Amino acid sequence: MSQDSLKGRAVTLLEHAGIQLDGPSPTDMHVHDDRLYARVFAHGSLGLGESYMDGWWDAEDLPGMFTLLLRSRLDNELKTLDTLLAHLKARFINLQRGENAFEIGKAHYDLGNDLFQAMLGKRLVYSCGYWAEADNLDDAQVAKLDLICRKLQLKPGQRVLDIGCGWGEALKYATETYGVEGVGITVSQEQAEFSRALCHGLPVEIRLMDYRELDEPFDAIFSIGMFEHVGALNYRTYFEVARRCLREDGLFLLHTIGSNGAPSRPDPWIEKYIFPNSMIPAAAQVAAALQDLFVVEDWHNFGTDYDRTLTAWRANIDAAWPQLRERYDERFRRMWCFYLAVSTAVFRSRRDQLWQLTLSPHGVPGGLRVPR
Repeated sequence: MSQDSLKGRAVTLLEHAGIQLDGPSPTDMHVHDDRLYARVFAHGSLGLGESYMDGWWDAEDLPGMFTLLLRSRLDNELKTLDTLLAHLKARFINLQRGENAFEIGKAHYDLGNDLFQAMLGKRLVYSCGYWAEADNLDDAQVAKLDLICRKLQLKPGQRVLDIGCGWGEALKYATETYGVEGVGITVSQEQAEFSRALCHGLPVEIRLMDYRELDEPFDAIFSIGMFEHVGALNYRTYFEVARRCLREDGLFLLHTIGSNGAPSRPDPWIEKYIFPNSMIPAAAQVAAALQDLFVVEDWHNFGTDYDRTLTAWRANIDAAWPQLRERYDERFRRMWCFYLAVSTAVFRSRRDQLWQLTLSPHGVPGGLRVPR
C-alpha cells in the first residue's frame, strides 16, 4: 500500500475518534515524518510509541488524544503480529518465575530513585492515590495509606506483611501511625536499599525476595500495586501464599489495577519499554484464583482517581525535567511522557479500574464494615 493510501486510511480512522491530522484542537495529531503511517500499521502500538519517542509526531494534549482513541476503540484496528506474539508469550510462558521474577525490578524500578522521587511527590508511593477528600497528590497518598490501615483494622503489636513493598512508605506509615511491626519484600535492589534507610530505627525488616518463598504467620497482609506483575499463570499460587501466611482471624488487602472485561493482552510497547512480563488481571481471573481460599469482604473501585494521580505525576516530571535531563535524554523523556499519557487515558476512558479487595480466610463473624 502506498504512503498516500496509508495516510488516507489513518485520516479516516482518526476522524472516527474525533481527531484530525494537523488540526487546531489540542487533541489533534501533528505529524513530522510521513513514515509514521507505515510504521504504525505494521507494528500497532509499538510503532506508535516508538515513533513518538523518535519525534515523528506530537499532540498538545497527549492524554486527551489517547482518551479519544480508547473511547472509540480505535486500538482494536491496530492489532498486529507484535500484539499476538505478546499475548501468546504471556499466555503460555511463565514469565514471572525464577530469575524472571526479578526482571521488572531491574528494568523499571531500578531506573533511578531520582526519577521516582521527582515524580511521586513527598512520599515514594507508586500507586493510585485516594482523592475522596484530597486536593493534592501528597494528601491523596496519605489518605490511601490510611484507608488501607483502617480497612485492615491494624492494632499496636500486630505483625504485618507488605508483598511488593516498593520504597517502604506503606510500612513506615503503618508502623508510625498504627504501632505495628512489619516485613516488606521487593524484587528491586534499589527499592530494598532505599526502604531499609527509610525505615531505619523502626520495627521493619526489608527483604529482597520473591513472594513464593514466604511461609510464616502474619496478622495482616497488604499488597499495593504489585499484583500487576504476578502473571495469570501465578495468580492461584499468589493467593495460596497469602493464605498460608495469614492467621485465621487476619485480613488481606489487595490493591491492584484491573479490568472488567476479558483477560487483557499485554501491550507490546508497554511490555518492551515500561513493564516487562506484566499483565492487568481481569475480575474473573481474580475471583477464580481466590476461590475457596478467601471470602471477599469488600471490592472497592476508585479507578477514576488514577487520572488525577497520573496527571499530578506528569506535572511533577515536567517541573523537575531541567534537573533530570542531566541523566535522562530527550528520547527517555518522550518515552516517559507517552507512558504517563497512555496510562491516564486508560483510566479516564474507564478501560481499566483500580480495585482494593479486602479478604478474610473464613468470613468475619457478623460481617465487616469496610471504611471508605
